[in-house]
Amino acid sequence: MKSVYIHIPFCKTICSYCDFPKFFYQKDWVDIYFGALEKEIEQYYKFEKVKTIYIGGGTPSSLDLEELNRLFKIIQVFDLSECEEFTFECNIESITEEKAEFLKNHGVNRISIGVETVHEKFLTFLNRHHKLEEVEEKIEMLKRIGLFNINIDLIYALPNETLEDVEKDVEEFIKLDIPHISTYSLMIEPHTMLYVKNIEPIEEELDYQMYQKIEALLSDYHHYEVSNFSKKGYESKHNLTYWDNLEYYGFGLGAAGYIEGKRYENTRNWHQYLSGNYKEEIHKLSMNEKIENELILGFRKLDGIPLTHFEKNYHKKLEQYPVIQRLLKEGKLVKEDGNIKINKQFIYVSNQILCQLIGEQYE
Repeated sequence: MKSVYIHIPFCKTICSYCDFPKFFYQKDWVDIYFGALEKEIEQYYKFEKVKTIYIGGGTPSSLDLEELNRLFKIIQVFDLSECEEFTFECNIESITEEKAEFLKNHGVNRISIGVETVHEKFLTFLNRHHKLEEVEEKIEMLKRIGLFNINIDLIYALPNETLEDVEKDVEEFIKLDIPHISTYSLMIEPHTMLYVKNIEPIEEELDYQMYQKIEALLSDYHHYEVSNFSKKGYESKHNLTYWDNLEYYGFGLGAAGYIEGKRYENTRNWHQYLSGNYKEEIHKLSMNEKIENELILGFRKLDGIPLTHFEKNYHKKLEQYPVIQRLLKEGKLVKEDGNIKINKQFIYVSNQILCQLIGEQYE
């Protein structure tokens, strides 16, 4: 079985930190885009059963009911007979009861919402336009409809943010009683409004203290991946496809995929995509690259990589590699319960550890 990601690049407003392919919503553009999306899916989908599907953006909930109906007619081509998780991204201000009912009736069983923060001053900084009261109302509405499996995103490490601000955010998120929280330290990426305004990141030490604060406050949740916390059984099955280094389709502007041993990225150019030139880059992975990806992605999970799984897939023992031996000796990796994983005390600096895995010989 495969997983499927579909990108919807339309937004009613553009967030100051977002570097994903996106455009201001225009109804005429949606119709044109869906024509190209449908053709891309027809060209590349090979009728495998789909385990998970994720519709992201952009802002998928910016679509009206007529547009949602067309999108879900396009999706009918996928074999969802054994689909375990169907996620749809929403913004608070654009998800309505009518849209939520539509999504539930069309198989969506997980909602992901970009809440980011409850502080109005930081929402303004991020160019978000909801208020805490609206967040509470919309989440209660989703639960009432039966869409209980909800993720909300938290962004921290914002300029002038304090530990008390982060604590307030997390405490309010916990009150919402939702099963999944994703936490992201603010990254100032090129081609974003924050980058253009020369916004500087906060001090690394304060960023680390905020991460520790979040971990402590979310101690009742299962911290299963560097940035993700869930109640037991509500881990994101779709995102685990990425971290388990499994293959998946990516459809739509700027989407990425991994199919038949090849990683690819779709063009971010609107005109190229509409003309049917979907793929910007396709790269056939060597065995060395597959193993490297397995390590870099797998060590993002706090449980790490099962030794039996690695040996079954690659016919090699994970402990045989000098870089793994060295990191185990240094205490940055630990062997526990049949897995090798990053030592919890080094999770915050996991990227530094993962960088040491790049360029090694694994074949």
